[in-house]
Amino acid sequence: MTQTYDVLVIGAGPGGYVCAIRCAQLGLKTACVEKRETLGGTCLNVGCIPSKALLSSSEKYEDAGKHFADIGIKIGKLGLDLPAMMKFKDGVVEANTKGIEFLFKKNKIDRLTGAAEILGAGKVKIGGTVYEAKHIVIATGSDVSTLPGIEIDEKKIVSSTGALTLADVPKTMAVIGGGVIGLEMGTVWRRLGAQVTVIEYLDNILPGMDGEVRKEALKILKKQGIDFKLSSKVTSAKSGPKGVELSIEPAAGGAAEKLSVDIVLMAVGRKPYTDGLGLEKAGVALDNRGRVQVDGHFETNIQGIYAIGDVIQGPMLAHKAEDEGMILAEMLAGQSGHIDYNLIPGVVYTWPEISSVGKTEEQLKEAGIAYNAGKFPFMANGRARAMGMNEGFVKILACAKTDRVLGAHMIGPNVGELIQEVVSVMEFEGTAEDIARTCHAHPTLTEAVKEAALAVHKRPVHI
Repeated sequence: MTQTYDVLVIGAGPGGYVCAIRCAQLGLKTACVEKRETLGGTCLNVGCIPSKALLSSSEKYEDAGKHFADIGIKIGKLGLDLPAMMKFKDGVVEANTKGIEFLFKKNKIDRLTGAAEILGAGKVKIGGTVYEAKHIVIATGSDVSTLPGIEIDEKKIVSSTGALTLADVPKTMAVIGGGVIGLEMGTVWRRLGAQVTVIEYLDNILPGMDGEVRKEALKILKKQGIDFKLSSKVTSAKSGPKGVELSIEPAAGGAAEKLSVDIVLMAVGRKPYTDGLGLEKAGVALDNRGRVQVDGHFETNIQGIYAIGDVIQGPMLAHKAEDEGMILAEMLAGQSGHIDYNLIPGVVYTWPEISSVGKTEEQLKEAGIAYNAGKFPFMANGRARAMGMNEGFVKILACAKTDRVLGAHMIGPNVGELIQEVVSVMEFEGTAEDIARTCHAHPTLTEAVKEAALAVHKRPVHI
């Protein structure tokens, strides 16, 4: 007898497992299929979670070696136990993935293991078994992108996955791509002792982010010891017994140069993962970038088949996928849901951290929107000074006519957390004045947000 479900979710990453849990909470008979042995998708297994574990560990290592003495802490000879650091990272991953297993059992979600193939509306094949479902949700996430002619072997030319499991600290590392993944993983290995060179095709790092933030981030990361080759493209990468030899050309054309390194990290982005799903045969439409096309209710051109997360248009962020999964589940249960894609925050977990939400100054100028900008440096924030972490700033952009907050861009200590205040204010269409007149505890880093809001109207107190 064929097993039948109300909802069958393909993929157990942040979008898929959240969608499955919410569907089950709403009384829908739910199954989730995942071909990995563990749940959680790329994020929990080989992405967000393990990378943040290594970022945290490497940050503490660098603090002990370079900064503790500045605040009166003396230590003996510092040593790196890389296997122990990797064991800690693996333990964090295991705890998180087992947490998802517990939630599946708690919510009575059937976990199906294997690769799924969509046979058409209402039918999914897993191994030799066909399952029926009123609603099928594609939440298969994304995969690593590479450059033509460069093969990732996860030994000397690695993806972000391989960069999480290196057995030794390389003496030299080249990172191809100056985006979030490249800078985060490059930072980890630079802290642990590698000489890191970031090669970026554009004339600055972090494409799409606020111009001032990008400029400040580049300055700080250079000061920390990362080398940058901007406006440059890698035309070849050849592995040999001694490492990898790169051929690098100016983006605008010109003579090539050679760079020899122990390890190359390919970090040029990610692409939607749809391999083996049978989408073409099932008639599911894709766009010219291989993403599943959906309408405002996440439904594809085939009734009853939906898609969320990295596999559809929008930023490839775990929290974006989670929100889409929640909203879709509620829609399938007859409720309503909404997501404002302008209010999805982005965070870069280097140190200092970088965060943003809403429009950049460049976007507002291009759209012809009049705005006021308020900026406040962390060097004028008492808590930041007490922490010995006073690099960076908070910038808030507000509509010149209504004062409604249009965007916020930050670089500094813990700004990955500070950005959320502005996200919440923007969600309720709040103004810079609303932030400025809200009492903030002292001394806290959040006072920098208040001062930036005051600066929108040229009345900051502490600068």
